[in-house]
Amino acid sequence: MARHLTLAGHVQGVGFRPFVFRLAHRLGLAGRVWNSSGTVEIEVQGPQSAITAFESALIARAPPLARPRLVGNEPLPPWPAPAGFSIEPSAASGPAQVFVPPDQFACNDCLAELADPADRRHRYPFINCTQCGPRYTLIERLPYDRPNTSMARFTLCADCQREYQNPFDRRYHAEPTACSDCGPRLRLRTAKPAVPLEAPLGDAALADSVRRLRAGEIVAVKGIGGYHLLCDACNEAAVARLRKRKHRPDKPLAVMYPRRGADDLDRLRQDADLQPLEVSALRDPARAIVLVRKRPITSDRPSASVPLAVGVSPGLNEIGALLPYSPLHELLLEDFGGPLVATSGNISGEPVITDSEMAEDKLASVADAFLHHDRPIVRPADDSVLRRSAGAMRPLRLGRGLAPLELELAVPLSGPLLATGAHLKNCLALAWDRRVVISPHIGSMDSARSLGVFEQVATDLQALYGVTASRVVCDAHPGLATSRWARRSGLPVTRVWHHHAHASALVAEYGLVASPVLVFCWDGLGLGEDGTLWGGEVLHGQPGAWRRVGSLRAFRLPGGDRAALQPWRSALSLCLHTGTPWADAPVDTHLLREAWERGVQSPWTSSAGRLFDAAAALVLGIRDSSHEAQAPMQLEALAEARGEPQHGGASGGAGADGASGATGEEPIPLEWHRDDADLPRLDWAPLLPMLMDERRPAAERAARFHESLAAAVAGFARQFQRDTPAGIGLTGGVFQNRRLVESCVERLAPLGAPLLIPRQLPANDAAICFGQVIESCARDQRSRHDGTNPC
Repeated sequence: MARHLTLAGHVQGVGFRPFVFRLAHRLGLAGRVWNSSGTVEIEVQGPQSAITAFESALIARAPPLARPRLVGNEPLPPWPAPAGFSIEPSAASGPAQVFVPPDQFACNDCLAELADPADRRHRYPFINCTQCGPRYTLIERLPYDRPNTSMARFTLCADCQREYQNPFDRRYHAEPTACSDCGPRLRLRTAKPAVPLEAPLGDAALADSVRRLRAGEIVAVKGIGGYHLLCDACNEAAVARLRKRKHRPDKPLAVMYPRRGADDLDRLRQDADLQPLEVSALRDPARAIVLVRKRPITSDRPSASVPLAVGVSPGLNEIGALLPYSPLHELLLEDFGGPLVATSGNISGEPVITDSEMAEDKLASVADAFLHHDRPIVRPADDSVLRRSAGAMRPLRLGRGLAPLELELAVPLSGPLLATGAHLKNCLALAWDRRVVISPHIGSMDSARSLGVFEQVATDLQALYGVTASRVVCDAHPGLATSRWARRSGLPVTRVWHHHAHASALVAEYGLVASPVLVFCWDGLGLGEDGTLWGGEVLHGQPGAWRRVGSLRAFRLPGGDRAALQPWRSALSLCLHTGTPWADAPVDTHLLREAWERGVQSPWTSSAGRLFDAAAALVLGIRDSSHEAQAPMQLEALAEARGEPQHGGASGGAGADGASGATGEEPIPLEWHRDDADLPRLDWAPLLPMLMDERRPAAERAARFHESLAAAVAGFARQFQRDTPAGIGLTGGVFQNRRLVESCVERLAPLGAPLLIPRQLPANDAAICFGQVIESCARDQRSRHDGTNPC
């Protein structure tokens, strides 16, 4: 009996062919296996019972990183019976069914060799095998073979060549495989030395880096997807120096912890209270940054343990923690012996830096030394970020280990398209047939370098997957850099409203593109259909047919875009709209009020994000922010200090939209008033007296603010459900706020409706590119029925 099997999915770059080879040998089968364009092809011959067992094991016993799907199973004429099974060279022909694997962490087998003095790769910082190591950041083209990667420049030594060619070795065709004799090397350079110095290499470079870190210096380290800036996370002066040099006074810094204990997390537990979901996420192969709750400093801390510097995450109750994911990080953390700040090596908002010359140029005023290596990084990939919320780990940023992320469309597209995403937290999406591939995080489109990386990723995705976009989808705002790029592309352009994209991304995640859903889209700003800046919207419908059924009461933004980093402007506007005196306003407001009254640089908005800014200014006295969402993050942290919300029956409260929190904060009743266009708008005005009542503790006011908005969400949903039953969704950057989301979930639960919260994609603007694809797909479907042009 002979069969030709075709397997698609995650089957390249994950050790699948050697697994097939060993499985066939174990079952006594003859034949061959090879990579095609994104698939694995197998010809196999032998007894029927053995082939049946082989077919089953291909799926059930696949390597941990593989996700195979059997998509072809055809009979073959038996061939003359030479025994044996072989692995053939890859074939580049065939349809584009390519899967580009994300970068992987260092596996336990490689870490054991790294620590073994008897192993020839002892302390080699680039150790890897078929189950671990870089992928996306070193692949130049497909199929995924060594000559098509940035490792092509490194000629394998005899020992590595033997492993690479031995199908029974776990490094068989591990494309980045190398050792200290033939592979990449470390090199340490000091920042702008007074006289030229000989650069330490290899282990000496590593040792000098650790010495510098112990002395309180800042070292820029080239990793898998780009540079990190490292310093001692327990050294307050070193952290302050990093913040000053990087012009990052407040934004939290990620901390990498050395592995300790049976589950690697004992050292982190000294600084954080870990929940089971967070433990799983920290140890997951993606090795994302996970936001975890700070542990109060108590007397039971081990005497040898030094607490984290307060400057790591000022004003917040969480730490962004991660475990080392590359062998280089493993060696640094092990030798240093404590946690290290590991923040992105970039200019704020730009993609992470990957090139050594650029690193020394752009970061010369930040880093004291640079730990380089000579393995080229083909494209950047920043660290992924996850946060626990409403019973699940939810992404805040898609990066190394999680992206490229592939999702499936409910129906095929009429032609390949490229979705350009949002202005902030930009990701790109390439879509064709029923496939959507979402790029890793790129960043803010405010700089020439960001746009350059955006263009590189757009080109790379199409080249890697063998797909050429025939049209572009962009945000409806014509002034955004991504929209201008779309118009320059020369391809037909489809424009999608920002909040429609948010809603469509959410419902498509849950496969509900054909069912009407009520979606609360709360974020910072996005251009709306009426020409104003939306941001506190309630939409009903489905992709391609969204209807605005609710919004926040609109207010003017004095100073326009400046309000995003000056929360006092939003607070002043709310006070002006309601005639509320604000004695603590930080500036003489006379001229600003005149401009506000005349509408000069004071656009109308319904932004929930700016409402949170205003509340933070009134409760915490935050006047200026150094980064987006700083004020709302600190307001949330203060609210959470009052305790976790528990509503309904758990607290004996007053029902789905009127229950008080566990700490007794009664929500302020907020009404939905219809405007001149008959649109219900949530009136935030009753919140102001409470927010400005300094007789009440600030934490209480912060908690009541969150509870009041959650109660308003539940009240609107309950009223809407009476006439139009629908699932309920929560999306947009504001719903990254755990206190708000969990209070909404508790209050919405009695309604019994399906509740949708982003789970694979971030709630923030990173999901916009996927939503743009879904909206375009819906237009395709509609055009097929009515004969219109979808563009």
